[in-house]
Amino acid sequence: MNENETGEERPILVAVANPDHAVQLVRTGGDLARVNDGVVQLVSVVVKSHESPFSVYSDETIIERYSANSREILEGAVAAAPDDVDVDDMLVVSRSLVDGILTAVERTNARALVVGWRERERRTDAVLGTTVDRLIERVPCDLYVERIGHEADGVDSVLVPVAGGPHVRPAVRVAKAIAARNDATVRLQSVADGETDAKTAREYLAQAETSFEDAPGPSVRTESLLHDGDDIAQRLLETASDHDVLVFGATRHGALHRRLVGSIPQRVTRRTDRTVILARDGNTVRGPILQQIRQLIPSA
Repeated sequence: MNENETGEERPILVAVANPDHAVQLVRTGGDLARVNDGVVQLVSVVVKSHESPFSVYSDETIIERYSANSREILEGAVAAAPDDVDVDDMLVVSRSLVDGILTAVERTNARALVVGWRERERRTDAVLGTTVDRLIERVPCDLYVERIGHEADGVDSVLVPVAGGPHVRPAVRVAKAIAARNDATVRLQSVADGETDAKTAREYLAQAETSFEDAPGPSVRTESLLHDGDDIAQRLLETASDHDVLVFGATRHGALHRRLVGSIPQRVTRRTDRTVILARDGNTVRGPILQQIRQLIPSA
């Protein structure tokens, strides 16, 4: 049963913790909400750790007396939100940032969650950072992780490399939503080589095209492109330079997986000023997902 049948409104949840990141994340959340005729729900978490002197206070007291910084962040995010979407905000008190965001997802029955990711200068055991890693493993809705600090100044074209798997659906959804706001073109791109034949690559494209058509929102221009050759990573890297936004989703295992969502982000993410968004399907939680997402992240 879908949302329209139940009358339930499921918001796009945007977690904001830094006022400098609010504009970028709220814009993406607004794009997703707009095509779903939905609401952007901003959330800021007030952390009440066991060691904190605030731990003796009730959540209501903490919000009333000690949440000025979080309120300021929310107010800035509300001000940055698009004028043509409805925006709500909420403060959550929790023992950790992750638990607070998960509480907000549960309370609102969020359709999707948008969070920010900032590249680290040093390699650690965390893939995107401890907080985002835990969200990837646990959030029971679609998740969009947007790289902070590299924001497109206008969007004419969005690139979505595809290689099958469930995460193509949320990837094409956000690509379509962004393109709809900007009157941009979305390019769906697959690759074929000696290990992945052209027939299979075309099937990946066809599946992505179907998901794209099923995604909510107005019609937007699309292109489908199949590349072949031995140096697939280089070919896709050259293609990526012609686009403003790159949307990657975790894919199936195998050579194509490694080349499409392993090598490409490794060679592109650190060398481009393009917006990069990583998409994870809400129906795929736990299991091998974190290992798949690890393939998306450049090594130090």
